[in-house]
Amino acid sequence: ALWKESLFGAPSIDLSARQSVIENRNTKPLLNMPRSRRSREVALTQTDKRSTRDHKSKYIEEVRDAVDKHESIYLFRYENMRSSKFKNVRLFFRDDGSRIFLGKNKLLQIALGRSAEEEYSENLQHVAKRITGGSVGLLFTSRNVKEVEDYLLSLQEPDYARAGSVAEREVNVGNDDLARFPVSMMEQFRKSGMPVEIKTGKVVLRDGRSLYQICKQEEILSAEKCKLLVHFGSKQSTFKVELVCRWSGGEFDEYQP
Repeated sequence: ALWKESLFGAPSIDLSARQSVIENRNTKPLLNMPRSRRSREVALTQTDKRSTRDHKSKYIEEVRDAVDKHESIYLFRYENMRSSKFKNVRLFFRDDGSRIFLGKNKLLQIALGRSAEEEYSENLQHVAKRITGGSVGLLFTSRNVKEVEDYLLSLQEPDYARAGSVAEREVNVGNDDLARFPVSMMEQFRKSGMPVEIKTGKVVLRDGRSLYQICKQEEILSAEKCKLLVHFGSKQSTFKVELVCRWSGGEFDEYQP
C-alpha cells in the first residue's frame, strides 16, 4: 500500500513503497508487439563477401571457358540499346552456342588479362584494353567472319528516344496532328508541357497557335518531350552496333571507324 496513517490520523505517502512500484514497473517485460518495418536496421557492411567473391570468380571462369570453346572474339559498341532490340541479336547467335557478355567491364578485363603477363591467351590484352565505357560487349563465336560482320554492321533500327538523348531533328505539330487524339488525352498533353484545350469536341492548341515545337535539332530531350515524341510517332534515336576489334587464334585486328 502506498498510503499509511500519519501521527495526526491523516494519510501520507509511503515513499519506500512508491520506489518499489517504480522499480517493478521498470523491470516489467514489454509486450511482444509487431515491429515496424520502417524502424528495421539493415547493416550494409554485413554483406556476404565470400558470396560476392565466388560470383566474380565464376563470371571470370565463364568468360575464359568461352575463349577456349570459340574461335573468335568480337568487341563491339552499341548505341540506344534496349532489351527488346538486343534479344534478337542473342537469338541470332544462340543456335551454335555463341556467347555474348555485356557489362562488368572490369571483370571482363581481368578474365582476358590486361597485360602480357596476365593475358589468358596471346594478344588478348589488346582486347581487354579496349573494354572501356558503359556500352560495350563481347561476342564469342565460331561463325564465319563475314557472316558476323555483315549481321552486326547491318543492325540499325530507329527507336524512340529516352530522356537525356539528343534530338536528331526538329519536330513541330499542329491542330491537324492533334485531331486524331481523343479529348481524354488533353491532360496528358498538358502534363508534358503542351498548351492545349478542347474546342468543339476536339483537342486543339491554345491561344490561337497553329504550331507547337516539341523539340529542336540537337536539343537534349527531357522525359516529358520524349513522351510527346512517342505520342506523335517521332523516333529520334537509332539502335546500332559498331565493331571495335576482333581476336582469333592469337591474332588481333582492329576495325577502322
